Amino acid sequence: MLTGNVKLAIVDDHPIVLEGLQRLIAHVPEITMVGTFTEGAPLLDYIRTNQVDILLLDISLPGENGMEICKEVKRISPQTQVLALSNHAERSMILQMLQHGATGYLLKNIAPGELVACIAEAQQGLLTFSKAAKEIMARPSSVELKGIPQLTKREKEILHWIAEGRTTPQIAEQLNVSPLTVETHRRNLIQKFAVPNVAALIKVAAQQGFI
Repeated sequence: MLTGNVKLAIVDDHPIVLEGLQRLIAHVPEITMVGTFTEGAPLLDYIRTNQVDILLLDISLPGENGMEICKEVKRISPQTQVLALSNHAERSMILQMLQHGATGYLLKNIAPGELVACIAEAQQGLLTFSKAAKEIMARPSSVELKGIPQLTKREKEILHWIAEGRTTPQIAEQLNVSPLTVETHRRNLIQKFAVPNVAALIKVAAQQGFI
């Protein structure tokens, strides 16, 4: 249950979403809408001098990284509780938002009453998810089911350089080994992580904290 007066702000680049949320919030007397924004920069300027208790943050903004905006919000205003509001239904995306300081994750198919309940939980400092997000979090990913691979020191080094975008000849020169050795390690890494290519390797390795 909401207590007191909750100052709420929203960042979303779709005017129809902003309008719909404002209409919904207008019927909740405990919530005061203090600002709506279509970009991150104006929001960051606002919270430097104004109180925002709860922020609903769309994480897919044109030309902007919602995760970095979340991280910056928490740096400027640690007391602001950030609720990601997104159409992205990937478990990895939810986890990344939490790692960047979000208090919760809501999918945009959330029901009005559920949204208010999540805002109330966030006001209390509780980790909160919409029903659909909870279902995603309850399902272990295929990566987690396979377990975390064990890497040698050299494999970790090569994985680091691959993630940095280095080519096989560049890595070979850096580590003073032959290009063939680097390619062998690259193939081994792809096999250990059970992924089809280097792009998937980098994604999965990042999810598991290797890079």
